[in-house]
Amino acid sequence: MTGKADFTVEEWETVLGGPTSAGLIVSMAERGGTLRESFSLAKAWTEARGSSGATALLDEIAQSKPKVDRARTGSRRELKDHYLGVIREAASLLESKSTPEELEDYKRFTLGLAERVAGAKEENVQPISDSERSAIEEISVALGAR
Repeated sequence: MTGKADFTVEEWETVLGGPTSAGLIVSMAERGGTLRESFSLAKAWTEARGSSGATALLDEIAQSKPKVDRARTGSRRELKDHYLGVIREAASLLESKSTPEELEDYKRFTLGLAERVAGAKEENVQPISDSERSAIEEISVALGAR
């Protein structure tokens, strides 16, 4: 079983930053609704605390305070690239230090958070906009899920 003790402080912060980075990427995909999407991210994290994950690692992640990387960059694209880098780094750390089951659980949790944020506001007739779908696909690729 992998847990917080298996990571340095910096590594653990990166692992915690992956899911929130995914939520931030999706919330930046469309203008407007940021407040509703932020509440959705917080609610999803809180709900994860109340339910057991498939692995103890995910339970430990859910019990931790969400890590929000407040990166300062020049453009939205640079910020998105930075957050995708955090997700890639977190997935790489978990690939090297956790079991395949724990890594898959983390990927599901991160993508689930991203999808929950995307669904927080309805874009015209679609519950999730094309740009949010594209952002979720980029997150999936960064996680190595596709």
